[in-house]
Amino acid sequence: MPTQIKFGTSGWRAVMAEDFTFANVRRAVNGIARYVSSQKSAGARIIVGRDPRFMGETFCSIAAEMLSAYGIIPLLITEAAPTPAIAYAVLHEKADGAINFTASHNPPEYNGIKFSTADGAPALPEVTERIEAEIARDNQPGGGKRASIEALDPKPAYLTRLREVVDFSAIRKARLRVVFDPLWGSARGYSDCLLREAQIDVAVVHDARDVLFGGHAPEPDDRLLENMRATMRQKKAHIGIATDGDADRFGIMDEDGSFLQPNYIIALLFDYLVESRQWRNGVGKSVATTNLVNALANYHQVQLHETPVGFKYIGELIKEDKISIGGEESAGLSIRYHVPEKDGILAGLLCCEMVARRGKSLRMQLEELFAKVGSFYPLRENFRLTPDIKEKFTEKLRFDPGTFAKRRVSEVVRKDGLKLVLDDGSWVCYRLSGTEPVVRVYSEAPSEAGLQALSADAKRWIFE
Repeated sequence: MPTQIKFGTSGWRAVMAEDFTFANVRRAVNGIARYVSSQKSAGARIIVGRDPRFMGETFCSIAAEMLSAYGIIPLLITEAAPTPAIAYAVLHEKADGAINFTASHNPPEYNGIKFSTADGAPALPEVTERIEAEIARDNQPGGGKRASIEALDPKPAYLTRLREVVDFSAIRKARLRVVFDPLWGSARGYSDCLLREAQIDVAVVHDARDVLFGGHAPEPDDRLLENMRATMRQKKAHIGIATDGDADRFGIMDEDGSFLQPNYIIALLFDYLVESRQWRNGVGKSVATTNLVNALANYHQVQLHETPVGFKYIGELIKEDKISIGGEESAGLSIRYHVPEKDGILAGLLCCEMVARRGKSLRMQLEELFAKVGSFYPLRENFRLTPDIKEKFTEKLRFDPGTFAKRRVSEVVRKDGLKLVLDDGSWVCYRLSGTEPVVRVYSEAPSEAGLQALSADAKRWIFE
């Protein structure tokens, strides 16, 4: 029985040599090619790119040959390229989409396929469902006239775009010292190139290709950024910026070496864009992202758009120019007039600009936000469930509780999972994983002590 290939919030991912095999890659690409052919019978052009993972070049070659067999022109990127650069290339080249071989921040034994549509955005569920249906049909590749494979370098156009949206002169004038950690990923030669070009003092760690990413997931999380922290101390840097394997996620470190969780970075940049760009058209966030964004939207009198989890929903708001910035607590964001896709490179560079122009550390800026709209302390936890507990808890999630841990529930939100907002503004959100017996629990309270108590209540509610 062939492996069922399902495209989740960010494409299909699997362990190499188990489910991510040559045969399954061919099945997936064949399904995408058939979908593209159904949308455009002749002259379609699809970009094919990758992150630096093992065998990425081979997978790209396979995809290019298969697209060519359908008469689809493959625009083949030979070097590892960031996901946001590939997304921008779709728009810049007026291509019909992109196949991107990446497993993003997943461990090195994983690889994946992400499909973007002609708008540069992650494919929406209605598209991926049609691709999955084509994969299930398991038809043989087309045998018509082959299309020529063309080479594409997305870097120049993407860097030009970043020069337009980031104020590098402000960063230079502030004499900011920056440390950049691409975590051996596809952002190598992007963030650092722009900073050096602008004569900004930047040091880089992990500036080499390593398909094992140092032996761990290429995730820009606090626990994996010790080398960046050490280099910051050595250089007396004002800020550290990191990206994940395909550079769609970010990790930001303050001058004292403290890591600021993505929830806070999204809120800070939202506040900064209102102040610096006067952008007041809206703000977007997933249901699991901090309500500090909600409070700031109310403070600035900006319309709030709350979406299900998955950046494709925020991407739609960017395409429609309904928001100045959109973000998810999982370290994805983009801004107005940019790609409708997560951009970790842009996030880091905008943080540099924000620190430079405000002349204050990130922690000081966050304290000022709390003084304006109140304090918010968010947390995400995962809990594994036995089959019996999962069945019982799934049933429990169907009902709207009036109370939670003996406290009144003031609002129930069902945009994605179950979010319970309590009478003091604290909240908890439960989302069951679709791929493993895990429930993801997001909590937020107005104090650290309150968060600790809420976290305990949230766990108890699962197993009681």
